[in-house]
Amino acid sequence: MDIEVKKPTQDELERLGVFDWGTWESPVRTFPWEYTSTEVCYFLEGRVIVKTDDGDEIEIGKGDLVRFPKGLKCVWNVLEPVKKHFKFE
Repeated sequence: MDIEVKKPTQDELERLGVFDWGTWESPVRTFPWEYTSTEVCYFLEGRVIVKTDDGDEIEIGKGDLVRFPKGLKCVWNVLEPVKKHFKFE
C-alpha cells in the first residue's frame, strides 16, 4: 500500500477545504498505527518517519499533503512535534 505525499499549492489547499478540517497534534514519540479509513492530511508543523509493514520508510513534514490508504499498518516515529489538518474519506 502506497502512501502518497506531495507539496500542494495554496489553490489546491483551498479547493480541498484543508483549513476547515480537524487538527491533530503529537509530541515526539513512536507508536504503531493501523488505518481503518483512508486519511488525507496536511502537515502544518513537525517531521515524522512512517515505516510500513512492507519495510518502506517515508519522511513527512511541514507543507506535505499526505494520503494514507485504508488498511495500512505502520509505525509513526515523530521526530519533531506534529500539528496537522486531517480528514477521513
